[in-house]
Amino acid sequence: MSAAPVMACVALGANLGDAVATVQQALRDVAGLPETQLFKASSLYRSAPYEAQGPDFINAVALIHTQLSPLALLHALQALELQSGRERPFKNAPRTLDLDIIFYGDTELATQELTLPHPRWQERAFVLQPLAEVWPERVSAVQLAGVKDQAIQRMA
Repeated sequence: MSAAPVMACVALGANLGDAVATVQQALRDVAGLPETQLFKASSLYRSAPYEAQGPDFINAVALIHTQLSPLALLHALQALELQSGRERPFKNAPRTLDLDIIFYGDTELATQELTLPHPRWQERAFVLQPLAEVWPERVSAVQLAGVKDQAIQRMA
């Protein structure tokens, strides 16, 4: 008997190569993970690098229902990053693809490998804006006001 599906939120971002195509493909790839279904995906957003360097990022969030454990989901997302050519030469380096678990149900976890919820999700417009689009009750006006100085624009 398999576990009941859990609603998880995954943030997607890229700022190297054809970032739009990469994020669009990553949304399809996340939806295709084993024991996982895409529930809802945000629009794409263009944002200035936050605590990072390089060109603007293309960002989105995906809400998924998954039966993968938090660590199995993390490892599956890291495999997708590697498939896209992700390298980690230094902290906050430009990247072909970045996939982060923001929430995994109500799970609270703090290990060397994974912290849930993501410890900085409330500080980042590139998470809050797309999340407000697909899960508005999860994001408050106060949270959005706290990131209003971060450049972000919804793409048409």
